[in-house]
Amino acid sequence: MELRQLEYFVAVAEEAGFTRAAARLHVAQPGVSAQIRQLEREMGEELFDRSGRTVRLTAVGEAVLPYARAALAAVDGMRLVVDEFTGLLRGRVMIGGVSAPSVLDLPGMLAEFHERHPAVEISLVETDPETLLDDVQSGRLDLGILGLGGRMPDGVRVQVVVDQALVAAVHRGHELAGRSSITVAELRDLPLISLPVGTGLRTALEEVCAQAGFGPHVAFEASDPLVAGQLAGRGLGVAILPESAVARAASELGVLAVTEPVMRGRMGLIWRESGPKSPAARAFIEHARRHLPDLAG
Repeated sequence: MELRQLEYFVAVAEEAGFTRAAARLHVAQPGVSAQIRQLEREMGEELFDRSGRTVRLTAVGEAVLPYARAALAAVDGMRLVVDEFTGLLRGRVMIGGVSAPSVLDLPGMLAEFHERHPAVEISLVETDPETLLDDVQSGRLDLGILGLGGRMPDGVRVQVVVDQALVAAVHRGHELAGRSSITVAELRDLPLISLPVGTGLRTALEEVCAQAGFGPHVAFEASDPLVAGQLAGRGLGVAILPESAVARAASELGVLAVTEPVMRGRMGLIWRESGPKSPAARAFIEHARRHLPDLAG
């Protein structure tokens, strides 16, 4: 029995298919099938039911799976211990994010860490805020960057890395384009362009509108602030955006400060309070916290 066979077995079980497992493992599908067949011969039992449209574990496969995972985890643990003794940092770091302003210089942060620790594999995925938060809490992601709105759940730590005013952006020919500011109350009944429900910016907009006694009329949603600005530039509504998102398009848009009250958009670095188990992930979180601003105060 080889560790590679156990790795393939776990991948097929988790992906419910040989093709998806092969893609995950970056190997050819026939090779995965052959190794699983060899493992089944050594075990003397079939581990997968291949009769249906999807591959399912047999009763024996279900019983064996926890032990296969434990064996692979033990080997990973041995490697980490050796790496810590030798000073070599390797492993994998999973980061989740939403569209972040350029002031954060995420590429620079990632490149600097990679230069220091070239043996660490870094994966960056974009996802929606709710999924991102769930994945950080569960440990599927080591770190997340997202807009902040409302209270963070217990067990999640936050470092505020962006705190900027939210503004209203309109087409140059819009009736509001000549003004320098607009109150929250004046947003009532205007067709607004905003980020989707659940984002920090959308939550901030909904909270101030609720305080003024109305719900915002959001005519268009865009997950990317730059796209929202482009929609406003086409005359499709009033975009509520962070200052940094309209800076590059200020010549094409009329930009108004939002007052009474002033709206602010915040983004935060989030991670589990208990911390990740991987030394690589711990090192990356420390690096990100040093590299990015800390605006909590």
